[in-house]
Amino acid sequence: MIEIQGTDSMMIANNLTPAYPTHPGEVLKDEIEYRKISQRKLAENMGISYKILNDILNCCRPVTTQTAMLFEAALNVPADSLMRLQLKYNMQQAAADPSFMERLKQVRKYAAML
Repeated sequence: MIEIQGTDSMMIANNLTPAYPTHPGEVLKDEIEYRKISQRKLAENMGISYKILNDILNCCRPVTTQTAMLFEAALNVPADSLMRLQLKYNMQQAAADPSFMERLKQVRKYAAML
């Protein structure tokens, strides 16, 4: 967390939590639409099924390390950037789950006693 004396740390852009996480599929969907690439043709070129590609682009399936590398090869979109987006998406989804956050609270409570 970035801190600046005299400034509320939650008002610093790098400390803000987005209203909703960005799934890497959103970025990839915009990219292939901008390039006017057919999903079927891209899936064929990448050697994955159309269903898998469509699920990723519609944020219903995560980007794996392998699919990120395939996207990098096919579209020249850095695989590590896609993986960071996926990680941030996963972390924000977990933080939005009340039952998981309660579990996390209990673990932290136990760890503080050690």
